Amino acid sequence: MSGASLSGPGVRRAVIALGSNLGDRDTLLREAVRAVDATPGITVVAASAPVSSTAVTPEGLDPGKPTYLNAVLLADVTLDDDALLDALQAIEAMHGRTRDVRWGDRTLDLDVVALDDERIDTERLQVPHPRAAQRAFVLEPWLQLDPEARLAGAGRVADLASRLTERTRPVPGATPLLDPAPETPSDRGTAQDPTTDPSPGAP
Repeated sequence: MSGASLSGPGVRRAVIALGSNLGDRDTLLREAVRAVDATPGITVVAASAPVSSTAVTPEGLDPGKPTYLNAVLLADVTLDDDALLDALQAIEAMHGRTRDVRWGDRTLDLDVVALDDERIDTERLQVPHPRAAQRAFVLEPWLQLDPEARLAGAGRVADLASRLTERTRPVPGATPLLDPAPETPSDRGTAQDPTTDPSPGAP
């Protein structure tokens, strides 16, 4: 798995929320991150540790339903909107997701939360996700990856999360679904000429 970010024309930073409340949830989420990263046109940069949350229905929280594990990943994408959705839905289907019941239990859910600061409203895709600002299970894992994150049109993710009464629960022993890539000199803006070999303590 890469973990290295892309740059250049046509690259967008996607925030993708993952959820599962059926089956081996942790394994499903980890397999999903690997599948997303293996998709041509998508490079996963980082993924949070999973958190636990109560199922949400149109009537509100439903503690009688199986508990969810949720996470968020950051990815650089070069796909257009429809191709991105097609890829994510194919990964859901590969992991047993069915769409028979809206708001129903699911083995895997992959939702596009944000694409850079774009505002998109089509039949297939609404970005930012229309309910993201009200979902602790989206905001809190996102903050693991980017404490300064902002949701377009809504403000700082930390501020949005602080206003919610709903909270996620930590998962004992949980580890990130993908560790962030190590910082490189070019990431820090101090790219070094490979032909030079500065001595210790050189400025």
